[in-house]
Amino acid sequence: MKITFHGAARTVTGSKHLLTLDSGTTILLDCGMFQGLGKETEVLNKDFGFDASVIDHVVLSHAHIDHSGLLPKLVKEGYGNAIYCTPATKALTAILLEDSAVIQRDDTKFINKKRAKQGLPLYEPLYTLDDALSVIPLLETVDYDEWQRICDEVDVMFTDAGHIIGSAAVHLRIREKNKITHLTFSGDVGRYRDVILRSPEVFPQADYIIIESTYGDKLHENIANSTDTLYSWIRKTCVERKGKLLIPAFSVGRTQELLYFLNQLYNERELPHVPVFVDSPLSLEATSVVKSYPEYFNSRVKKLLLTDNDPFDFPGLKFIKSVDESKALNDFKQPCIIISASGMADAGRIKHHIANNIHDERNTILLVGYCEPHTLGGKLMTGAKEVRIYGEYFEVKAEVGSMRSMSAHGDYEDLSQFLGCQSPELVKKLFVVHGEEEVQLEFQRRLLKKGFRDVEVPHMHESFNLD
Repeated sequence: MKITFHGAARTVTGSKHLLTLDSGTTILLDCGMFQGLGKETEVLNKDFGFDASVIDHVVLSHAHIDHSGLLPKLVKEGYGNAIYCTPATKALTAILLEDSAVIQRDDTKFINKKRAKQGLPLYEPLYTLDDALSVIPLLETVDYDEWQRICDEVDVMFTDAGHIIGSAAVHLRIREKNKITHLTFSGDVGRYRDVILRSPEVFPQADYIIIESTYGDKLHENIANSTDTLYSWIRKTCVERKGKLLIPAFSVGRTQELLYFLNQLYNERELPHVPVFVDSPLSLEATSVVKSYPEYFNSRVKKLLLTDNDPFDFPGLKFIKSVDESKALNDFKQPCIIISASGMADAGRIKHHIANNIHDERNTILLVGYCEPHTLGGKLMTGAKEVRIYGEYFEVKAEVGSMRSMSAHGDYEDLSQFLGCQSPELVKKLFVVHGEEEVQLEFQRRLLKKGFRDVEVPHMHESFNLD
């Protein structure tokens, strides 16, 4: 058999790994969208590097768009079989793909108005809302820790990866040439001291491992300090400067963590009396999904539920649904907190909020997770004095801050702990994916020092034969 890496290869997004068995059976691990790579993004998303109609099976690690976002394009181009995932991933994928299609529709409409005036050719979205909806009936759920046969040659099992609700490490048991081969794909690995979720699970010994490396060269700040850090930004911005605190946040995972911290501040009577707006219909739906899977919460949150039946709600919180309500926030002059997607500030309503508030030095843009360097969030994080938003340039006068402690990705100690259940000498080859190239190479060096004998950092569309 062979494996080919069609995404997240020497880059962070676009997770797509294609396994081809000797029989010709093909299994695609994830079908993610490339994000935040500038002009290259559109080109990468238009061409899979393979024919969608020849894929036999798809296994989805979790719902984030950089892992699921091209499923509608895959189905549109001919795939029609099951897409295996956990129950929570199915619920989240349904709302995330619909949101992705709507964002593409709205952003394309906005951009094409300008292009039409300039006589330029119009953009086409990668897929429509109908394309996104066509994926949902194909999502077939498999519970954690249960082997599921997907074809005569292959069984799949999911173990909790602790990254977002429903996220999983994928384990394949492959019968070929009168022997069994075990392949593990980490998906995205969460943290062992996550605010809300259980820690990543141990998993069976693998012959081959594909592992993410987003923070493979870094150690996170102590997550226990996050509530105090968030409080200090609220006080500095909203109380002392009477400004707006804008927080780009992914609708799944990060938004719920922020609401959990704000609820904690409220319960401790520390939360200043300022309105908190979550400007994202998707965040409302995602928070509802997260609440419906309390069995995936860690013991601390389960204990809190005994005295607080909703750790993601508090007085002063308002979810913004309509576009008109969102636009009305532009004229809201009082100090407030606005949490809005996307987390890299590269799509969705947060771009409009930043454009309308970046000129005022009373305001703060607080970045609370990983931002690909080419994204608006990445440029702000690295100290850009001027940024381009929807084709216009804006001087950065608002303060830009960050909270590195809030990442849902494990750092190199978490990743090492995730691999701690494996005997390195029994792993024939380990592939490092889903990270900036220099980070992948640094993590490769760390893994070699830990005793893994053969560690590869694949290039885009590179193939490897697996014995």
